[in-house]
Amino acid sequence: MMEMKRTLYAVLAALALAACAPEERNAVADGKLPDIYPDYVGVTIPVGIAPLDFSLRGAEAVSVQLAAPDGTVLRSTGKGATRFPARRWAQLVAGSAGDSLTVTVSGRFDGQWRRFAPFGIYVSPDAIDYGLAYRMLEPGYEIYSFMGIYERELGSFRQRALLENTQFDGCVNCHAFNRGDPAAMSLHIRGAHGATLLARDGALTAFNTKTDSTLGSCVYPYWHPAGRYIAYSTNSTRQSFHVQPDKLIEVFDLASDVQIYDTQANEVITAPQLKQPDVWETFPAFSPDGRTLYYTAAVRVDIPDGLPQSRYNLMKVSFDPETGTIGRDVEMLIDAFALSKSVCFPRPSYDGRYLMYTLCDYGTFPIWHHESDLWLLDLQTGETRPVDGANSADTDSYHSWSSNSRWIVFSSRRDDGLFTRLYIAHIDADGVAGKPFMLPQRDPQQYYADLFRSYNVPEFITGPVRFDRIRAQKVINSPERVQFGFRWSD
Repeated sequence: MMEMKRTLYAVLAALALAACAPEERNAVADGKLPDIYPDYVGVTIPVGIAPLDFSLRGAEAVSVQLAAPDGTVLRSTGKGATRFPARRWAQLVAGSAGDSLTVTVSGRFDGQWRRFAPFGIYVSPDAIDYGLAYRMLEPGYEIYSFMGIYERELGSFRQRALLENTQFDGCVNCHAFNRGDPAAMSLHIRGAHGATLLARDGALTAFNTKTDSTLGSCVYPYWHPAGRYIAYSTNSTRQSFHVQPDKLIEVFDLASDVQIYDTQANEVITAPQLKQPDVWETFPAFSPDGRTLYYTAAVRVDIPDGLPQSRYNLMKVSFDPETGTIGRDVEMLIDAFALSKSVCFPRPSYDGRYLMYTLCDYGTFPIWHHESDLWLLDLQTGETRPVDGANSADTDSYHSWSSNSRWIVFSSRRDDGLFTRLYIAHIDADGVAGKPFMLPQRDPQQYYADLFRSYNVPEFITGPVRFDRIRAQKVINSPERVQFGFRWSD
């Protein structure tokens, strides 16, 4: 099979070469793969993705030909990044679904053209959602730096601000959608105007989520598939700085519980098994059928000395959505403590087959842990393994599934070790990941070099988010809040 692919690439590359300018036809053949940024060599992409423009490192000029399986060629030539025409790119990719594009790159170095070995980009027939919603924020550790929640259409380079903290004094974070539904969103406001905002079918309400019976305000959210409930953690979180040169920040909890908000009754529900004084429970997530609640839990340790021994296991408990009752029996799915590891961000695929999570050495905030990797739990067999096709040598942390469970988006520091960037990977029916690609930009090298902001909490959305930022600003700055009620599960 690999030999057939090499032959096909060679044939298509030869066809593309025939269309080259004379100086490029006289290029010196280089048997190496091109050093391009971003690294799109061998990635898997969906139909409908924005053009994968890239730069050739160190080149004075670059010329690129994309050859479809039917021999159609798309070409881009310039001094900087490629600039594939959006419409022709879309047509070429759509016509190549289930097959590969062949990419031939030539570059001019010190006046001499060099032609590199061709490579393939596989076009999956599996559809991807409309877009992404994510937070972007500047570095800031003691004060609220500039940040916002943004929407990005995956079929283009269009980005739209949903809400920015220039509209109020504070922080915005922890946005979540019900399986990517753009009409059902939860997000938090921190600071003087603190609240949890719920946007549902055009209605927008600000809530005070702390009650006399709960630890604090709601934090990490996850929607029940039926839309009536939202699981939240409530956390007492602190931050400290490392003295080791290879580490920067540590964020940790001093206490945390898990609870479920009933949107119809306007009350949070919890149970003793999710609110143990000597156990820290966090990161809740509902199963696709809504009858299981996954979460992580760690035995309380003394902070700061015990932080390296703070390790979270993957747990589950039953939930009855008809009565809002939490099961009494808790089951451990992954004993990470026994492995000297810690589980974070459990996210089940919407088809119910897999659960993806982040594994790090300790703690509950893996985005600053360079050893953090993505892992996959097969919910049918109980087997768990690293997502080798997607992981890197640096931090790979927060992730979410597309609505058809065939794509993941995740944050990673693999680019420069400092800022998180977004990557998208295909996951096939066997749980095997294709090589991920960086979120496309029109001139990615220039864009990311100028971007002193990190991406955070990427979530797939199935359409444009129904959210009026001006109305939201008025709601946030108003003192009016609806108070959550509370009840114990039966």
